Amino acid sequence: MKLSIIIINWNTKELIKKCLNSVLKYTSFTDYQLIVIDNNSSDGSQKFLSDFCLQNKLNLKIILNNQNKGFAQAVNQGLKIAQGEYILLLNPDTEIKEKTLSEVIDFISLDKSIGILGGKILNPNGSHQPSVRSFPTLSSQIFILLKLHHFFRNKAVKKYLVIDFDYSKTQEVDQVMGAFFLIRRKVIEQIGYFDDKFFLWFEEVDFCKRAKDTGWKILYCHKIEIIHCGGASFSQKSSFRNQCQFNKSLLYYFKKHHGLLKYYLLLFLLPFNLFLTTIISFLPFLRRFKKDIKIRF
Repeated sequence: MKLSIIIINWNTKELIKKCLNSVLKYTSFTDYQLIVIDNNSSDGSQKFLSDFCLQNKLNLKIILNNQNKGFAQAVNQGLKIAQGEYILLLNPDTEIKEKTLSEVIDFISLDKSIGILGGKILNPNGSHQPSVRSFPTLSSQIFILLKLHHFFRNKAVKKYLVIDFDYSKTQEVDQVMGAFFLIRRKVIEQIGYFDDKFFLWFEEVDFCKRAKDTGWKILYCHKIEIIHCGGASFSQKSSFRNQCQFNKSLLYYFKKHHGLLKYYLLLFLLPFNLFLTTIISFLPFLRRFKKDIKIRF
């Protein structure tokens, strides 16, 4: 089998409908497998997926979890049953275009040194969405934890966010966004599955780091385009809870790849980070309150 597509869903019923319909509509070849793992959604997604599976006669596998296992563990559920020579991780809040899948397979087939491939990510209005980053460094993450990047960006943050990246040019990168993440099977055979100690965030960064450390190329291809709504699952949780999960994953990533000293330096900053997160989360409320005061007085 040429391609396995893995989609992890959590409470994005209306968006995953569009995603699945775009896959069915624009997949020109029949030699593919579609795997959808639902992480215990409560918005009717599981019933929709069960019905969708019955209504569509294709190589479709639905896994309905009775708890939210996180992204990495759910991906591994899919990888264990994926049969494709290539495996595409596709977000449920994405839509592919007419030639997306055929073009991505054709492109990665030309160069056997490419282990992971990403494409151009577009917002629903057609505008460009940043989708490439460098690997995180201690200095860049300290700056981000202290929320200083909201006011200005130093050299380390600019390098991490790849501010000057040319998205009109295909090129080798450190990491690509997990919303559209094509993996050559041989990479998985060499470095293993995703690290399921990451519940959310940094799991694809870790995977890219392990792949690149073993000699695989990670490529961004400007000719391959998808539409991505972005943040559909993240927005269902408070910014404080999201920050706590981000911090947990960040710490584990640094402990794994950069050693205990840098791990403890970041750990020391977490109380400051959570304090600043709380303050910033109140800013929209304070702006609305100030506006209301002006109206009333």
